[in-house]
Amino acid sequence: QVQLQESGPGLVSPSQTLSLTCTVSGGSITANSYYWHWIRQPPGKGLEWMGLMGASGATGYSPSLKSRTSISRDTSKNQINLQLGSVTPEDRAVYYCVREGAGGWWDSWGKGTLVTVSS
Repeated sequence: QVQLQESGPGLVSPSQTLSLTCTVSGGSITANSYYWHWIRQPPGKGLEWMGLMGASGATGYSPSLKSRTSISRDTSKNQINLQLGSVTPEDRAVYYCVREGAGGWWDSWGKGTLVTVSS
């Protein structure tokens, strides 16, 4: 069974870059038919899709965050990375790594990690 675990700093200063890592176990991030998403949820608000990476390494981003977001991977470590630049307090949220399965469903979620933006 695939497991996803987000990790990274819980506190980031304004205007800096937020960097998170999703470590995947029980499955390969290069396996065909799977996509790996980053989704966030600000306190008291709904889920916001940020972007994805496919098995080939191709990426896609939310138009509203595209200018500040980068998703990359380390295949040797089976990790998906997220970078969000120029953060503000409005970027405070729980950040989730999510797998989209072959059926198009978000079928596996990490537990999420809370990131606060504050000086």
